[in-house]
Amino acid sequence: MANTGQTRGSNGRFKPNHSTRNRAIGAASVIGLAAAAVGAALRFGWLDRFFPSIEGHDAPDLALDAQPAGTDRAPEAFRPDPTAIPTAAERESLRPPAGVDKGFTEDARREELTPAE
Repeated sequence: MANTGQTRGSNGRFKPNHSTRNRAIGAASVIGLAAAAVGAALRFGWLDRFFPSIEGHDAPDLALDAQPAGTDRAPEAFRPDPTAIPTAAERESLRPPAGVDKGFTEDARREELTPAE
């Protein structure tokens, strides 16, 4: 029995029917493209908001309802005393180390620190 679904070319031979093969190649291409898109999204972190990490702790200063910076002050016991006179050790710790390039400060007016009495 002859296959009526096939057609013949100009040379009299049957033309190959590649529709099944073309569908398979198309489906494989779509699946490969989808896998590449998901891989790129995971690589560049585009899906991180859907899969939040659980490590770490909450940062209250980054919360949406957090107070702006500078609106809260340290307790009185932890604030530095602005009238306190620094000790000799504190003054020495604030001086630049020897051999450090002072840049523009060499030409500027300079006052020596007087020791605390």
